[in-house]
Amino acid sequence: MAITRRVFYSFHYKPDSWRVSKIRNIGAIAENKPVHDNDWETIKGNEAKIERWIQDQLYGRSCTVVLIGGNTAGRKWINYEIKESWKKGMGVLGVHIHNLTDHTGNFCSRGANPFSGLVVNGVSLGSVVVAHDPWVFLGSSADYRNHIAANLDGYIEQAITIRRQH
Repeated sequence: MAITRRVFYSFHYKPDSWRVSKIRNIGAIAENKPVHDNDWETIKGNEAKIERWIQDQLYGRSCTVVLIGGNTAGRKWINYEIKESWKKGMGVLGVHIHNLTDHTGNFCSRGANPFSGLVVNGVSLGSVVVAHDPWVFLGSSADYRNHIAANLDGYIEQAITIRRQH
């Protein structure tokens, strides 16, 4: 019987939430609850509340999956989520989502690797954390989503193994 992993999804909320919803609905993964717009308004701008919310979301998770859109890399809170996940001993991985459509049917540009340049406790995350991106566009947004669905549990197990080695 396969293990159901509890994961935290990290992503750039405004431009990517529609694409991310397609990934969050994959049944083999128990994920965090998304912050709703109204909830976000109560913590937005208050760094202590944002940090506390992130820490609460990371609690009890075994892996952080960074869903990489066009502008994900380099964002302050995404970097914080990545670094905190690594410090907690969690697996960390990325999945490019540029070949998933948004609510208007549009794709986004392929984003940069968010792990490049991040160093935690002397470990260069860009050299050990994998950012998955099928090199061949599979035909449609649904095909791409299905490819991610078929491989995400393996990506997560790989990330947990990598983290145990570092």
